[in-house]
Amino acid sequence: MNDRLTPESEIFRALADPTRRLLLERLSASEHNATELRDGLSISQPAISQHIAVLRGAGLIEEEKQGRQIRYRIRPEGLSPVMDWLTRYRAFWPARVDKLKALLKEMDQ
Repeated sequence: MNDRLTPESEIFRALADPTRRLLLERLSASEHNATELRDGLSISQPAISQHIAVLRGAGLIEEEKQGRQIRYRIRPEGLSPVMDWLTRYRAFWPARVDKLKALLKEMDQ
């Protein structure tokens, strides 16, 4: 088996953690440095750095060095692999829901 995760798997793994989802939400409003991202959270600076590394590795955020600071922002195309993955299954669900509705209606009678 291949040990390398697919892009979708990397993204899902990154988003599985609530702290990383919070960081991503903060970045959706505007770019921040690591200290700003950590504000109000009870986690260490090294832990924030690890979360940032996972988000960067999944392609969800990017960084830009501005003088001595590194600013982070969302990579808009970062969720594209997940959107593509979901699109493949989109046609599957309406048919299943229709079958479920029919079954429930049949059971109701």
